[in-house]
Amino acid sequence: MHPLRRRYAALACLLLAGLAAGPAMAQQPRPWEVGMQPAFSPIKQEIIWLHDLVLWIITIITVFVAALLVWVLYRYDHRRNAVPSRISHHTWLEVAWTLIPALVLVIIAIPSFRLVYYEDRTHEPDLTVKVTGHQWYWEYTYPDQNGLHFESYILPQDKLQPGQLRLLDVDNQLVLPAGKRIRILATSADVIHSFFIPSLGVQRYAMPGRTIETWVEISKPGTYYGECNQVCGTNHSQMPISVQAVTPEEFTAWLAQAKTKFSQADTPAGQPGRIDLAAAQH
Repeated sequence: MHPLRRRYAALACLLLAGLAAGPAMAQQPRPWEVGMQPAFSPIKQEIIWLHDLVLWIITIITVFVAALLVWVLYRYDHRRNAVPSRISHHTWLEVAWTLIPALVLVIIAIPSFRLVYYEDRTHEPDLTVKVTGHQWYWEYTYPDQNGLHFESYILPQDKLQPGQLRLLDVDNQLVLPAGKRIRILATSADVIHSFFIPSLGVQRYAMPGRTIETWVEISKPGTYYGECNQVCGTNHSQMPISVQAVTPEEFTAWLAQAKTKFSQADTPAGQPGRIDLAAAQH
Protein backbone atom coordinates (compact mmCIF):
# COMPACT_ATOMS: atom_id res chain seq x y z
CA MET A 1 0.00 0.00 0.00
CA HIS A 2 1.19 3.53 -0.76
CA PRO A 3 2.67 5.20 2.40
CA LEU A 4 0.24 8.12 2.18
CA ARG A 5 -2.74 5.77 1.91
CA ARG A 6 -1.40 3.82 4.88
CA ARG A 7 -1.32 6.97 6.96
CA TYR A 8 -4.90 7.88 6.02
CA ALA A 9 -6.05 4.35 6.84
CA ALA A 10 -4.32 4.46 10.23
CA LEU A 11 -5.85 7.86 11.00
CA ALA A 12 -9.33 6.59 10.09
CA CYS A 13 -8.88 3.55 12.36
CA LEU A 14 -7.80 5.77 15.25
CA LEU A 15 -10.81 8.02 14.80
CA LEU A 16 -13.20 5.08 14.66
CA ALA A 17 -11.61 3.50 17.71
CA GLY A 18 -11.90 6.77 19.61
CA LEU A 19 -15.57 7.08 18.76
CA ALA A 20 -16.23 3.49 19.77
CA ALA A 21 -14.37 3.67 23.08
CA GLY A 22 -14.91 7.21 24.30
CA PRO A 23 -18.03 9.04 25.44
CA ALA A 24 -20.53 10.25 22.87
CA MET A 25 -20.05 13.77 21.59
CA ALA A 26 -22.99 16.16 21.76
CA GLN A 27 -25.67 14.69 19.52
CA GLN A 28 -27.34 17.58 17.75
CA PRO A 29 -28.48 18.61 14.26
CA ARG A 30 -25.57 19.22 11.89
CA PRO A 31 -25.40 21.72 9.00
CA TRP A 32 -26.60 20.13 5.74
CA GLU A 33 -27.48 16.90 7.55
CA VAL A 34 -29.53 14.58 5.31
CA GLY A 35 -29.63 11.25 7.11
CA MET A 36 -30.65 10.37 10.64
CA GLN A 37 -28.53 11.18 13.66
CA PRO A 38 -26.36 8.24 14.83
CA ALA A 39 -28.01 5.72 17.16
CA PHE A 40 -27.17 5.76 20.87
CA SER A 41 -29.94 3.49 22.10
CA PRO A 42 -31.39 0.10 21.13
CA ILE A 43 -34.64 1.74 20.00
CA LYS A 44 -32.84 4.11 17.65
CA GLN A 45 -30.90 1.19 16.18
CA GLU A 46 -34.19 -0.56 15.40
CA ILE A 47 -35.63 2.63 13.89
CA ILE A 48 -32.64 2.99 11.57
CA TRP A 49 -32.86 -0.71 10.60
CA LEU A 50 -36.55 -0.33 9.68
CA HIS A 51 -35.85 2.90 7.82
CA ASP A 52 -33.13 1.23 5.76
CA LEU A 53 -35.37 -1.76 5.00
CA VAL A 54 -38.20 0.47 3.74
CA LEU A 55 -35.72 2.62 1.79
CA TRP A 56 -34.40 -0.45 -0.06
CA ILE A 57 -37.94 -1.62 -0.83
CA ILE A 58 -39.16 1.70 -2.18
CA THR A 59 -35.92 2.17 -4.16
CA ILE A 60 -36.36 -1.20 -5.87
CA ILE A 61 -40.02 -0.42 -6.61
CA THR A 62 -39.17 3.03 -7.97
CA VAL A 63 -36.42 1.70 -10.24
CA PHE A 64 -38.67 -1.13 -11.46
CA VAL A 65 -41.59 1.20 -12.26
CA ALA A 66 -39.29 3.72 -13.99
CA ALA A 67 -37.72 0.95 -16.11
CA LEU A 68 -41.17 -0.41 -16.95
CA LEU A 69 -42.34 3.04 -18.06
CA VAL A 70 -39.28 3.48 -20.27
CA TRP A 71 -39.81 0.02 -21.79
CA VAL A 72 -43.51 0.72 -22.46
CA LEU A 73 -42.68 4.08 -24.08
CA TYR A 74 -40.14 2.36 -26.34
CA ARG A 75 -41.97 -0.91 -27.08
CA TYR A 76 -45.41 0.59 -27.68
CA ASP A 77 -44.42 3.69 -29.58
CA HIS A 78 -46.86 4.25 -32.44
CA ARG A 79 -44.11 3.67 -34.99
CA ARG A 80 -43.35 0.20 -33.60
CA ASN A 81 -46.92 -0.67 -32.71
CA ALA A 82 -49.03 0.77 -35.50
CA VAL A 83 -51.89 -1.62 -34.75
CA PRO A 84 -52.61 -1.51 -30.99
CA SER A 85 -53.46 -4.69 -29.14
CA ARG A 86 -57.08 -5.24 -28.08
CA ILE A 87 -56.22 -7.42 -25.08
CA SER A 88 -58.05 -6.03 -22.02
CA HIS A 89 -57.57 -8.78 -19.46
CA HIS A 90 -54.73 -10.98 -18.23
CA THR A 91 -55.53 -13.14 -15.22
CA TRP A 92 -51.99 -13.93 -14.08
CA LEU A 93 -50.88 -10.33 -14.47
CA GLU A 94 -53.76 -9.12 -12.31
CA VAL A 95 -53.02 -11.79 -9.69
CA ALA A 96 -49.36 -10.70 -9.65
CA TRP A 97 -50.04 -6.98 -9.25
CA THR A 98 -52.43 -7.74 -6.41
CA LEU A 99 -50.39 -10.29 -4.46
CA ILE A 100 -46.94 -8.70 -4.81
CA PRO A 101 -47.95 -5.29 -3.32
CA ALA A 102 -49.82 -7.13 -0.54
CA LEU A 103 -46.68 -9.16 0.19
CA VAL A 104 -44.57 -5.99 0.25
CA LEU A 105 -46.97 -4.41 2.76
CA VAL A 106 -46.75 -7.50 4.97
CA ILE A 107 -42.93 -7.37 4.84
CA ILE A 108 -43.07 -3.73 6.00
CA ALA A 109 -45.87 -4.23 8.53
CA ILE A 110 -44.34 -7.06 10.57
CA PRO A 111 -41.17 -5.20 11.70
CA SER A 112 -43.19 -1.97 12.01
CA PHE A 113 -45.60 -3.48 14.54
CA ARG A 114 -42.70 -5.17 16.31
CA LEU A 115 -40.93 -1.81 16.67
CA VAL A 116 -44.11 -0.08 17.92
CA TYR A 117 -44.51 -2.63 20.71
CA TYR A 118 -40.76 -2.68 21.43
CA GLU A 119 -40.60 1.06 22.11
CA ASP A 120 -43.92 1.11 23.98
CA ARG A 121 -42.57 0.11 27.40
CA THR A 122 -39.85 -1.75 29.29
CA HIS A 123 -40.26 -4.29 32.05
CA GLU A 124 -38.42 -3.86 35.36
CA PRO A 125 -36.92 -0.40 34.64
CA ASP A 126 -33.94 0.82 36.65
CA LEU A 127 -35.30 4.37 36.85
CA THR A 128 -38.54 6.24 36.13
CA VAL A 129 -38.69 9.83 34.91
CA LYS A 130 -41.89 11.81 34.45
CA VAL A 131 -41.76 14.51 31.79
CA THR A 132 -44.37 17.29 31.89
CA GLY A 133 -44.68 19.78 29.05
CA HIS A 134 -45.60 23.40 29.80
CA GLN A 135 -45.97 26.49 27.68
CA TRP A 136 -43.03 26.76 27.15
CA TYR A 137 -40.63 24.69 29.23
CA TRP A 138 -40.17 21.14 30.52
CA GLU A 139 -40.60 19.81 34.03
CA TYR A 140 -38.74 16.65 35.07
CA THR A 141 -39.72 14.47 38.03
CA TYR A 142 -37.96 11.39 39.45
CA PRO A 143 -40.82 9.58 41.27
CA ASP A 144 -38.59 6.88 42.78
CA GLN A 145 -36.11 9.48 44.10
CA ASN A 146 -38.40 11.03 46.73
CA GLY A 147 -40.20 13.07 44.08
CA LEU A 148 -37.14 15.04 42.99
CA HIS A 149 -38.27 17.49 40.32
CA PHE A 150 -37.09 20.63 38.58
CA GLU A 151 -37.90 22.81 35.58
CA SER A 152 -35.83 23.20 32.43
CA TYR A 153 -35.87 26.46 30.45
CA ILE A 154 -34.06 27.47 27.29
CA LEU A 155 -30.97 29.59 27.83
CA PRO A 156 -31.39 33.05 26.25
CA GLN A 157 -28.81 33.89 23.64
CA ASP A 158 -27.23 36.58 25.83
CA LYS A 159 -26.75 34.05 28.67
CA LEU A 160 -24.96 31.37 26.62
CA GLN A 161 -21.49 30.36 27.75
CA PRO A 162 -18.71 29.37 25.30
CA GLY A 163 -19.51 25.97 23.85
CA GLN A 164 -23.24 26.16 24.56
CA LEU A 165 -25.67 25.95 21.66
CA ARG A 166 -28.23 28.56 20.62
CA LEU A 167 -31.83 27.28 20.83
CA LEU A 168 -30.66 23.92 22.21
CA ASP A 169 -28.99 24.43 25.59
CA VAL A 170 -31.01 24.78 28.79
CA ASP A 171 -30.45 25.90 32.37
CA ASN A 172 -31.18 22.48 33.92
CA GLN A 173 -30.40 19.36 31.93
CA LEU A 174 -32.22 16.07 32.33
CA VAL A 175 -29.54 13.85 33.89
CA LEU A 176 -29.79 10.09 33.27
CA PRO A 177 -27.50 7.11 33.89
CA ALA A 178 -26.06 5.46 30.77
CA GLY A 179 -26.53 1.72 30.37
CA LYS A 180 -29.73 1.62 32.46
CA ARG A 181 -33.31 1.01 31.37
CA ILE A 182 -35.25 4.21 32.01
CA ARG A 183 -39.04 4.43 31.90
CA ILE A 184 -40.30 7.78 30.57
CA LEU A 185 -43.81 8.97 31.42
CA ALA A 186 -44.91 11.94 29.30
CA THR A 187 -47.81 14.26 30.06
CA SER A 188 -48.75 17.93 29.70
CA ALA A 189 -50.07 20.65 31.97
CA ASP A 190 -51.74 22.68 29.21
CA VAL A 191 -51.66 21.82 25.48
CA ILE A 192 -50.22 18.97 23.40
CA HIS A 193 -46.42 18.89 23.31
CA SER A 194 -44.01 16.25 22.00
CA PHE A 195 -40.91 14.94 23.78
CA PHE A 196 -38.45 14.20 20.96
CA ILE A 197 -34.75 13.22 21.19
CA PRO A 198 -33.63 12.04 17.72
CA SER A 199 -30.35 10.26 18.56
CA LEU A 200 -32.05 8.23 21.33
CA GLY A 201 -35.11 7.27 19.29
CA VAL A 202 -37.44 8.87 21.85
CA GLN A 203 -40.64 10.55 20.69
CA ARG A 204 -43.84 10.66 22.69
CA TYR A 205 -46.75 13.09 22.73
CA ALA A 206 -47.27 14.90 26.01
CA MET A 207 -51.03 15.30 26.26
CA PRO A 208 -53.07 16.98 29.01
CA GLY A 209 -55.01 14.47 31.07
CA ARG A 210 -53.02 11.49 29.78
CA THR A 211 -49.73 9.80 30.69
CA ILE A 212 -47.99 8.10 27.75
CA GLU A 213 -45.12 5.70 28.36
CA THR A 214 -41.92 4.88 26.53
CA TRP A 215 -38.36 3.99 27.54
CA VAL A 216 -34.73 4.48 26.67
CA GLU A 217 -31.38 2.87 27.38
CA ILE A 218 -28.54 5.26 26.54
CA SER A 219 -25.51 3.39 25.27
CA LYS A 220 -22.80 5.99 26.10
CA PRO A 221 -22.30 8.98 28.40
CA GLY A 222 -22.65 12.24 26.53
CA THR A 223 -25.02 15.10 25.75
CA TYR A 224 -28.11 14.47 23.64
CA TYR A 225 -30.30 17.27 22.30
CA GLY A 226 -33.94 17.28 21.29
CA GLU A 227 -36.92 19.56 20.79
CA CYS A 228 -40.63 19.78 21.28
CA ASN A 229 -41.74 18.89 17.73
CA GLN A 230 -45.48 19.48 18.19
CA VAL A 231 -46.56 23.06 17.44
CA CYS A 232 -47.79 24.21 20.85
CA GLY A 233 -48.03 27.99 20.69
CA THR A 234 -46.08 31.20 20.24
CA ASN A 235 -42.85 29.99 21.86
CA HIS A 236 -42.94 26.44 20.50
CA SER A 237 -39.36 26.88 19.26
CA GLN A 238 -38.23 27.73 22.81
CA MET A 239 -38.66 24.21 24.25
CA PRO A 240 -35.35 22.41 23.69
CA ILE A 241 -34.42 19.18 25.47
CA SER A 242 -30.91 18.55 26.75
CA VAL A 243 -30.07 15.16 28.23
CA GLN A 244 -26.80 14.58 30.06
CA ALA A 245 -26.03 10.87 30.22
CA VAL A 246 -23.49 9.95 32.89
CA THR A 247 -22.09 6.81 34.47
CA PRO A 248 -24.15 5.23 37.29
CA GLU A 249 -21.59 6.46 39.85
CA GLU A 250 -21.81 10.02 38.55
CA PHE A 251 -25.60 9.80 38.53
CA THR A 252 -25.61 8.81 42.21
CA ALA A 253 -23.39 11.80 42.98
CA TRP A 254 -25.67 14.10 40.98
CA LEU A 255 -28.75 12.84 42.85
CA ALA A 256 -27.22 13.78 46.19
CA GLN A 257 -26.30 17.20 44.82
CA ALA A 258 -29.67 17.79 43.13
CA LYS A 259 -31.79 16.79 46.15
CA THR A 260 -30.05 19.48 48.14
CA LYS A 261 -30.17 22.22 45.52
CA PHE A 262 -33.71 21.70 44.26
CA SER A 263 -35.13 21.35 47.77
CA GLN A 264 -34.16 24.93 48.55
CA ALA A 265 -36.88 27.39 47.60
CA ASP A 266 -34.37 30.23 47.23
CA THR A 267 -32.04 28.36 44.85
CA PRO A 268 -30.45 31.05 42.66
CA ALA A 269 -30.92 30.80 38.92
CA GLY A 270 -28.04 28.98 37.33
CA GLN A 271 -27.24 25.53 36.06
CA PRO A 272 -27.80 23.10 38.96
CA GLY A 273 -28.80 20.45 36.44
CA ARG A 274 -25.24 20.22 35.18
CA ILE A 275 -22.75 18.28 37.27
CA ASP A 276 -19.03 18.64 37.62
CA LEU A 277 -17.95 15.17 36.51
CA ALA A 278 -14.46 15.58 37.90
CA ALA A 279 -15.81 16.57 41.31
CA ALA A 280 -18.38 13.77 41.29
CA GLN A 281 -15.65 11.16 40.98
CA HIS A 282 -14.02 12.21 44.26
